[in-house]
Amino acid sequence: MERITEQSSLYHNLEKMGIEEITADINKEDKKVAVVIENSLPQINRLIEAVVSKLKSGGRMFYLGAGSGGRLSVLDVIELPNTYGVPKGMINVILAGGVNNLVRACEEKEDDIEEGWNMLQQENISDRDIVVGISASGTTPFVLAGLEQCRKNNITTGCIVSNPDSPIASQSDFPIQLVTGPEFLTGSTRMKCGTAQKMIFDMISTTVMIRLGRVEDNCMVNMHLSNKKTIHRAVKMLMNKGGIKLYEEARELLIRYGSVRNVLNNLQKNDVKL
Repeated sequence: MERITEQSSLYHNLEKMGIEEITADINKEDKKVAVVIENSLPQINRLIEAVVSKLKSGGRMFYLGAGSGGRLSVLDVIELPNTYGVPKGMINVILAGGVNNLVRACEEKEDDIEEGWNMLQQENISDRDIVVGISASGTTPFVLAGLEQCRKNNITTGCIVSNPDSPIASQSDFPIQLVTGPEFLTGSTRMKCGTAQKMIFDMISTTVMIRLGRVEDNCMVNMHLSNKKTIHRAVKMLMNKGGIKLYEEARELLIRYGSVRNVLNNLQKNDVKL
């Protein structure tokens, strides 16, 4: 396979550049990411459809990753219970070195060919679930070995990689191959590859949650009321969507029923009493 992610940067003598030149060239490279994602939308859509199908059938989704991509997937997944009110455990991350070591960057764990599958087994992985491997290179042993074991056990697989014709893509039922080209800093896949991965995580989780009915119109009607900001946002949302004129009245209903969705459902049933 061709390791485009390791090819030499298109830019040279970076240490001689001024700040304006460096940031302009990084921005120039970042602009390429959205175009690559646009060209990959059919692959992305197929993976999302598979994830939605599994979750609607009571299964779970697991990201299986290492390095920058794996850590980015953690950041996406930890937001979902608060943003959409989904139960923890519906969408998960198996991270090389463990999620508890997120800030330690245990890069040596990328080469462990047993830990990924062992960690999936600890989660009682089954053919009801789907596992999506994350690897810029498309060769990360931790991810590759885990996906190989998944396929041996009839578990649906997907991946997000940044090199064409990679081993990890070959072990994926629903591969996404985002070839973003050489990095501004040679081999630093935390840059364009990481940007592409973050955009894809946002796209997957948002679309999946919409298709699972966790969004109404363009609003997070199931979000967890965790602080003053989210309560205020929810109150304004409820006033707008429920036709409630008084702020305190909407806030009281929100606290009583726990979410915008619950209040709206009870309003429709004329079951709301102040």
